[in-house]
Amino acid sequence: MARQMIDLLDEYVPVIAGSEVNDNPFAPLSRYGRDLVAELGDETPITWLSREERYGEKLATPDVSVADLIGDIDPIKAANLKLSYADERVIHFGIIPRSNRGIFVINELPDLQARIQVALFNILQEGDIQIRGFKVRMPLDILFIFTANPEDYTNRGAIVTPLKDRIESQIITHYPKNIENSLLITEQEANLHEEQEGRIHMTDMIKRLIEQVAFEARNSEYVDKKSGVSARLTIAAYENAVSAGERRAIINKEKETHVRIADLQGIIPAITGKIELVYEGEQEGPLQVAFNLLDKAIRTLFATYFPNPDSFKKRKQVAPSENPYRQVIQWFDKGNAVQLLQDISDKQYATSLQKVEGLKELVQGRFPHANGKEQLLLMEFVLHGLSAYSLISKKVVENETRFSDLLGTMMNFNMGGDESEEDSNF
Repeated sequence: MARQMIDLLDEYVPVIAGSEVNDNPFAPLSRYGRDLVAELGDETPITWLSREERYGEKLATPDVSVADLIGDIDPIKAANLKLSYADERVIHFGIIPRSNRGIFVINELPDLQARIQVALFNILQEGDIQIRGFKVRMPLDILFIFTANPEDYTNRGAIVTPLKDRIESQIITHYPKNIENSLLITEQEANLHEEQEGRIHMTDMIKRLIEQVAFEARNSEYVDKKSGVSARLTIAAYENAVSAGERRAIINKEKETHVRIADLQGIIPAITGKIELVYEGEQEGPLQVAFNLLDKAIRTLFATYFPNPDSFKKRKQVAPSENPYRQVIQWFDKGNAVQLLQDISDKQYATSLQKVEGLKELVQGRFPHANGKEQLLLMEFVLHGLSAYSLISKKVVENETRFSDLLGTMMNFNMGGDESEEDSNF
């Protein structure tokens, strides 16, 4: 946002040639500029500065000094010009004076040491700079922009009160309020190679699932609300999902593929690395919370693509046609199961899904115009959705996702079955 502010500047402005502080030929600020104009008058050489060159930026790190920002005495310049240290011309200007007639940004302002923040007072209020005993009156023409995370999030530092008082406006940003805006941000910021974009295809449904994970995290009781969930989560998750699909295509020597829901196991590290948990979340465990958020995102989005399974749970079905999921659930009730390995080829993926009775017909009825790849993805989505609504069981074990009947799984568990598997059905 700060970098886009240069679009409001004039395309070019004239400056005195050789000036360190972008002196205006009609109102020079520096000793160099004033002396040159006094000597040459209308013959003073000028150059033209573009708007892109009139932008300065500095990350506030603990090693930033007053000399970096404001300036200091340059003994080498004094020696070369044979000047006394009392001469104003021995000053080497820092990045702020060099941004005169432009925009200067300090990122992460609270990280700047308090004594360095104090050095900005005079520039912001009185328009002069103080360097090693010099009090140089230089009414700099600068738009200052400071960026910072909320102070209750980062405990690394704070903005000193007098400096905050000199900042004219505080603009508080917010997270994307809807999926559409979030999608635009993620696609704009995701760093994908051209080869990936041509080889790995991601449907709108998968993109929305990734965005929904962030929305679920922001409302989760396990996630610290003060820390929040930044857009970096969805950006990293998007890149991870593409990488997971690309890895599978390389293993199976496929020229192209679609990102599957099973590939979203690859976004788990992006989730655990981008959220901070409250005490209850720490007790649950970061990995379990991440799987929980993914399942909740599937549950939320499933009801926008297919009929809500909850609406059929409390009613006795008179005819099978009333419940679109009846045939699929009955197939699992007969003891059948589907195993989807994360790295299986597209052909094996299709074979595994097509053996589920009623699944293909269900998808075709809702999405008659979906092509073959999209149809398979929607079929997988139905299985994950039914699991999220506790109508079938889903077990995730390392690189395998196994769907089976819910009752049989519960009975096997109660009778002392294999408990090493992680049930991702909540």
